[in-house]
Amino acid sequence: MDQSPALAAVHEEVIACRACPRLVEWREQVAQEKRASYRDHDYWGRPVPGFGDPRARILIVGLAPAAHGANRTGRVFTGDRSGDFLFAALHRVGLASQPEAVDRDDGMVLNDVFVTAPVKCAPPANKPTTGERYTCQPFFQRELAALTKVRVVLVLGGIGYAATANELGLTPKPRFGHGLEVVLPDGRWLLCSYHVSQQNTFTGRLTEPMFDSVLDRATELAGI
Repeated sequence: MDQSPALAAVHEEVIACRACPRLVEWREQVAQEKRASYRDHDYWGRPVPGFGDPRARILIVGLAPAAHGANRTGRVFTGDRSGDFLFAALHRVGLASQPEAVDRDDGMVLNDVFVTAPVKCAPPANKPTTGERYTCQPFFQRELAALTKVRVVLVLGGIGYAATANELGLTPKPRFGHGLEVVLPDGRWLLCSYHVSQQNTFTGRLTEPMFDSVLDRATELAGI
């Protein structure tokens, strides 16, 4: 699906960005050294823009690309356990054309949903610094502005919640929690879920029924 000119422009700038030396060094080191199981893969090794339907009514916000997931495949939440969980859930509710996302050329199409992250580069230990988050902030702001049809923003995890709530003008911010629902000043909705990380899904902190329930609520509020 074709992007709007504004969305296409910010995504081209994202891909070319080299603003954070620590993140540039790390993402390129990972892409060169590779994980043994992916030694024959051609790693992306660049910042990763958002992905999905530019006319989406639901926006899903994570944190940052995974070193051997999106940093390898070049598409957010693609090629790792977190993405396996997320896209399978999106497929169950009819928002994704297929249940698996393995690379950016696998034919995946998202319907009425867009997925992004406030930090565009894979950070060491999955922990971007405050300065790195601040540097990436304009990209995230411009994605939000370009997605004019969004009615529901679903954030995954506490850090994504904090970044998104600030951008959407939510003050004061209620304490993050799975299943939290907040009406934003402009009438849109902000929903929260535990992150779809392998740590959360493998330990049972986040189960398929728990996440499906939040997605069902998101589609209901978005009028899908």
